[in-house]
Amino acid sequence: MNIIFYHPTFDAKPWIDGITKRLPQANVRVWNANDHEPADYALVWRPPYAMLAPRTMLKGIFALGAGVDAILTQEQRQPGTLPAGVPLLRLEDTGMALQMQEYALASVLRYFRRMDEYQLFQQQKQWRPLAPHSRSEFTIGILGAGVLGSSVAQALVDMQFTVRSWSRSAKSQEGVQSFYGDDQLSAFASGCKVLINLLPNTPHTAGILNHQLFTNLSHNAYLINLGRGGHLVEGDLLRALDSGQLAAATLDVFVEEPLPGMHPFWSHPRVSITPHVAADTLPEEAMDSIVSNILAIEAGREPKGRVDLGRGY
Repeated sequence: MNIIFYHPTFDAKPWIDGITKRLPQANVRVWNANDHEPADYALVWRPPYAMLAPRTMLKGIFALGAGVDAILTQEQRQPGTLPAGVPLLRLEDTGMALQMQEYALASVLRYFRRMDEYQLFQQQKQWRPLAPHSRSEFTIGILGAGVLGSSVAQALVDMQFTVRSWSRSAKSQEGVQSFYGDDQLSAFASGCKVLINLLPNTPHTAGILNHQLFTNLSHNAYLINLGRGGHLVEGDLLRALDSGQLAAATLDVFVEEPLPGMHPFWSHPRVSITPHVAADTLPEEAMDSIVSNILAIEAGREPKGRVDLGRGY
């Protein structure tokens, strides 16, 4: 069994050693531009066209990240980057769900207990106790009801918040009011005090965090974007903050990363920024998942996390 590895920033050695330890029968190597040797599987992120295009005999391509949009973007730019008929597989959880829970809970509780406002008061040397938010008026809406979205929803339900979710197709989760489809998006957003975005990045979801959606939220609502920068219309967010429709925003992802130094988000008093750290790929958990899927394919079973290229997730 031959496995090729490519990631533009990861140190390849721990991955090669880890996969080899789990699959002693495998020959795992770093791909380079002159590599035309046989391969059964590919582990990739932002793969060059020359790496995969000619490899129509691959049994599987594994994305080394939470989403597959970077890989699909490569395919859009250079059709054929993904060889036809070869399954593309995403990492479904591998420790990312817990990280997303931590980030989302920390952000929600910061707003619920009004810590963001107290931080501003501290900078102004103001001693101003505020009336706490009421749980009954603090409905949390989550865009995305996949593995990560449903995990975050459950954590918030366990904290006794009122939670609703929106997804492309119908989903059901105990304790969560579910909405789906374009026709139900406005109803989903209506009255939400917090909006958390965990959608996959697809042409259908691009720009979904926009003026129209913001106007459906509760007045002085909060936005937490953990999906992708392309989901957000940045000018609409700034206008919503300045008008008071949104009280504050926590942003972990951006259209351009790193965020340019002159970007207005840096200096806006009601915008909190983190550098795309909400959930990192955990190598050990990721390798366990990849090897489990390779063994499933070798045994003739359906692997987990197969991507529907038409939907983009």
